[in-house]
Amino acid sequence: MRKLTVLSSLLFLFTLATGAQTDAPLAFTLKPLANNVYAAIKAPNSKAGSNAGFVIGDDGVAVIDTFQDADAAKQLLAEIQKLTKLPIKFVVNTHYHLDHVTGNGVFAQAGAVIIAHKNVPGWIHTENLKFFGPTPKPEQKAWVDGIVSPNLVYDSSIELLLGSKRVLVRYFLGHTGGDSVVSIPDANVYFCGDLFWNKTLPNLIDASTEKWIASDNKMAAEGPRATFVPGHGEVGTAADVLAHAGYITDLRNALVQPVKDGLKDDALVNAVLPVLKQKYGDWNFFDHFAKPNILDTAKELRGEKKIPQPAAK
Repeated sequence: MRKLTVLSSLLFLFTLATGAQTDAPLAFTLKPLANNVYAAIKAPNSKAGSNAGFVIGDDGVAVIDTFQDADAAKQLLAEIQKLTKLPIKFVVNTHYHLDHVTGNGVFAQAGAVIIAHKNVPGWIHTENLKFFGPTPKPEQKAWVDGIVSPNLVYDSSIELLLGSKRVLVRYFLGHTGGDSVVSIPDANVYFCGDLFWNKTLPNLIDASTEKWIASDNKMAAEGPRATFVPGHGEVGTAADVLAHAGYITDLRNALVQPVKDGLKDDALVNAVLPVLKQKYGDWNFFDHFAKPNILDTAKELRGEKKIPQPAAK
């Protein structure tokens, strides 16, 4: 029962997409931010799966994440082409999870170089299979196998130039072990990927929560007046990033004594869930991720959690 419950919660974000009609409504809301920077915020009940965005520079465009569904990615490409005739030069994958990378092929066909942290290519066709349980269906495996992998990787940081416009891509710890934060200095905008979920419970399946809290605190300190685009939820502020770090902190603190007392499974959930619900029960995805968050973080605190490891050199 535990495995089924966790799997159904995790698959909430990774439901297998079916073909979209060409006249379908946009899977996202396009939000201009500053200096030719745009956020593409997932529309409710759409197949986009997550947020994305893009930056228009002097000689090209950089896209951040490509959604869960190729048709949503095609819509994003079409919207960009309404705004500019400049080429799509770069795509940055903020991490390997399906809901952020499935549309890579759409932009690769448009000529983009796909960039990610060096850990992402080794996980994109392997770790993504776990979201379908121990025996993925053939069509699910085909979906994962068909994702176009990044063809340019970096170690700690990389600077992309769109003419005079600078796009900084940096490695931050916490969500998966291969996370990128994309910042645009002249717009004071941060694309955080899934290191920030705005008023939304995060997926902690791969998380190192203590490092995640530190990363959120660092971003908020760097950009006290910045605009922060989350992987899920509406565009936010530094205060929203700190609130997200506060959730993870409260989760860890609520688990310390029950874990020390040896509570596990339903007994552990029953001890901690009311504490979280009192403060975070109105956040998005609470009913989907609260229980897995408790169990995943308890495993982490006990030293039992399996998280993706970089490939051996």
